[in-house]
Amino acid sequence: MHYNGYYHLFYQYNPKGSVWGNIVWAHSVSKDLINWKSLEPAIYPSKPFDKFGCWSGSATIIPGKGPVILYTGIVDHNNTQVQCYAVPQDLSDPFLTKWIKPDEFNPIVVAGKSVNGTAFRDPTTAWFKDGHWKILVGSRRKNRGIAYLYRSRDFKKWMRAKHPIHSAAGTGMWECPDFYPVSMEGTTGLDTSVVGKHVKHVLKNSLDMTRFEYYTLGTYFTNIDRYVPDNTSVDGWGGLRYDYGNFYASKSFFDPTKNRRILWGWANESDSTQDDIKKGWAGIQAIPRSVWLDPSGKQLLQWPIEELNSLRDKEVEMKNQRLEKGDYVEVKGITAAQADVEVTFSFSNLDQAEDFDPSWVNPEDLCGTKGSNIHGGVGPFGILTLASQNLEEYTPVFFRIFKASNKHVVLLCSDARSSSLKSELYKPSFAGFVDVDLSTEKLSLRSLIDHSVVESFGEGGKTNILSRVYPELAVADQAHLFVFNNGTVPIIVENLRSWSMKSVDIN
Repeated sequence: MHYNGYYHLFYQYNPKGSVWGNIVWAHSVSKDLINWKSLEPAIYPSKPFDKFGCWSGSATIIPGKGPVILYTGIVDHNNTQVQCYAVPQDLSDPFLTKWIKPDEFNPIVVAGKSVNGTAFRDPTTAWFKDGHWKILVGSRRKNRGIAYLYRSRDFKKWMRAKHPIHSAAGTGMWECPDFYPVSMEGTTGLDTSVVGKHVKHVLKNSLDMTRFEYYTLGTYFTNIDRYVPDNTSVDGWGGLRYDYGNFYASKSFFDPTKNRRILWGWANESDSTQDDIKKGWAGIQAIPRSVWLDPSGKQLLQWPIEELNSLRDKEVEMKNQRLEKGDYVEVKGITAAQADVEVTFSFSNLDQAEDFDPSWVNPEDLCGTKGSNIHGGVGPFGILTLASQNLEEYTPVFFRIFKASNKHVVLLCSDARSSSLKSELYKPSFAGFVDVDLSTEKLSLRSLIDHSVVESFGEGGKTNILSRVYPELAVADQAHLFVFNNGTVPIIVENLRSWSMKSVDIN
């Protein structure tokens, strides 16, 4: 949230070690979303309603009163979950360091009849409509994912609506639901309470069963408190994702200082628990992303917040570099282990694109079958990140174009299988399809490279993939960056700009 000149980030944290457990709400503040100051934990188990854990939730700023945190408290060994609230002890403290959990009205929401009390968590940021504050709480009934809606006039006494705002069969537990409006025109973000004919709504859920997220766009009918997804994407496991890689438990907030909506996501480790204990930390936040509606109205777009550009240091450029089949060209002169890369590729024709099999519905499987070394027609082409000098290790981020019966299909891959010589790692071939008009005969890519992270944005943020990788050779000044093409059709690197990135200040 943003309040009185500071951004506040609250996050699930174990102060006693780099494994899951002893969870508290850690608290950091920032002026720019880039450099952060760590404070003491805001919330930790201390009351009967959260004695066994303080799990995830959201912040809401009540006009004229200030911020309120809603969070899930664990009350017993059975993981019975209730919703609780906390408020700042001193609103004049610019950091809002101390938080209190009033005994009056806490917990504010309990599961009640017909609700699974051990699958009932992660209250959303509240919105205000028709004299009531409203929140969602994620849950499930058997295998049906559910977002229950609660209403309150005073933010203390809450009543469950007669029906959930939405549910979907076969999706399992909905964790960390997020529900917010997006403008149907432009990139400006909207306060969570905005409704009207000029907006669509987003409902995002994190799927406990699969450990990825999906979202839908749709219409919020305020008179009956129902959300109805558009029919332009799947309402379930095969639906749209913010990110097709390692990205979970995301949460957005409205930033009133720049009228934008900002999305945070968590990326856990892909190495072993022993590795985490050895290095003394586990889990990162992705770079904050601005999020808005694509002009098509069918999906969201995301892009790293503009403040990230303040870390750009030395820049190198490459223009009109032709890549024949089998070519690898190094991008020299930057710190390749800590870099920001923006590149536009062009191609002269699509006639030699490989045929697309309609049974290829899972992009990750397709990337696993047709990796960066498997020669194609138009592609694979892209960049090799965190590459060792002789390519014993590299993480390729690349496009591949296929020819379907009535259109072309574009695949974006971030393939970790060759990322490290270590064998005991999780090294998936993350991938997503890109809904793009190829009449320009161009595709663009931006990748943020940061030692164990490659966070990529395809075609202006249409399809995004975060990978966690752990090279042994391609580390620090031994890491390299290449552009490559393994397709028959020549590729032109029209314009590549890459920057060495300065390190942030994390106190």
